[in-house]
Amino acid sequence: MKIETKCLHAGYTPKNTEPRVVPIVQSTTYVYDSTDDVAAVFDDPTKSLIYSRFENPTVMAVEDKIAALEGGIGAMCTSSGQAASLLSLLNILKAGDSFISAATIYGGTINLFAYTLKKLGIECIFVDADASESEIRAAFKPNTKAVFGETLANPALTVFDIEKFAKIAHENGVPLIIDNTFPTPILCRPIEFGADIVIHSTTKYMDGHAVQGGGVIVDSGNFDWTNGKFPEFTEPDESYHGTIYTKTYGKAAYIIKARMQLMRDFGCYPSAQSAFYLNLGLETLHIRMKEYCVNAMKVAEYLEANKHVESVNYPGLASNKYHELAKKYLPDGTSGVISFIIKGGRSAAVKFMDSLKLASNEVHVADIRTCVLHPASATHRQLTDEQLVAAGINGGLVRLSVGLENVEDILDDLRQAFAALD
Repeated sequence: MKIETKCLHAGYTPKNTEPRVVPIVQSTTYVYDSTDDVAAVFDDPTKSLIYSRFENPTVMAVEDKIAALEGGIGAMCTSSGQAASLLSLLNILKAGDSFISAATIYGGTINLFAYTLKKLGIECIFVDADASESEIRAAFKPNTKAVFGETLANPALTVFDIEKFAKIAHENGVPLIIDNTFPTPILCRPIEFGADIVIHSTTKYMDGHAVQGGGVIVDSGNFDWTNGKFPEFTEPDESYHGTIYTKTYGKAAYIIKARMQLMRDFGCYPSAQSAFYLNLGLETLHIRMKEYCVNAMKVAEYLEANKHVESVNYPGLASNKYHELAKKYLPDGTSGVISFIIKGGRSAAVKFMDSLKLASNEVHVADIRTCVLHPASATHRQLTDEQLVAAGINGGLVRLSVGLENVEDILDDLRQAFAALD
């Protein structure tokens, strides 16, 4: 199936007389014929269902759909994008390990990496996403176990050179984890460029309607966990009946371990209702992503010519420093998110945003409705001035998430808000 068809049909195929739409299985538990049946499932949870903390038929249908869209062999949904980021790394790292991350990533993820994981004894080594190969190689330590980046950084909108980082990660025998939230698999499929693990905040474009929070981890099945750096995959797991993940589950070792070990212990699994809403969003994802890109390009061109705007960051623009990388990784568009800096700094940016009437000022992005955010006051508020600069955040920076309204209405709203600055 082509990707548009997968949005509608992947993950769930009804049998004779069964519901056409993915049903909501609103149950926390499952019944077995015997104690031996229960024991067999606990020995190998891939045989059947155990409990809602591990899996649910509605959620599993969505997991299978997202895995198909990304080109992975399996997926595991989580209760938030932050949970997906956390578990994707904890599945590999332990106290005393380190990992490398691009500095231009979502502010909440920076906080998770720089502070919370540090408390757990895990070091994050931040590097400039635009660093040379030699600089990136120099950041590796003997205990470095993974590399992390965002395809399109939130909100800096830097385009991550997936192939460059994948090559260096693999030279060092570690996987590349990519947050693909903004492009979604409609605009970019990182696995095709060498990424090993792909994560999303499904709260954003995948859902698209601001009705549920969630995340997902997708396993490419391509990384060799038996290279000697990851004994937790190749030695018996004492917490799960001595299971050896690579031996029992082969290419699916990573995603099975994440479910059997981490989801079991952390329990951050989404509800069936949330998965149902997410699936509705996925069914129109291919249509919506194209329209977001069309609208955003027109808005970006308007902003670039506006006298109140110091600079516009949208990789779809020919003037953008990441335009060539965007043509390589995002040939069909660079999402509906634009960041731009208003002349006059923080005070001018706040006045402009407070003057908007159609666009909502909210802590959200990638919605069907146009919305704006002042990152320095909100999502990146916890960062120091130095970290704000490293993350590409200026006091006058506004993140604009262009929605699916008629683009002339969006432009009219921007015009009247800019008029307040005259």
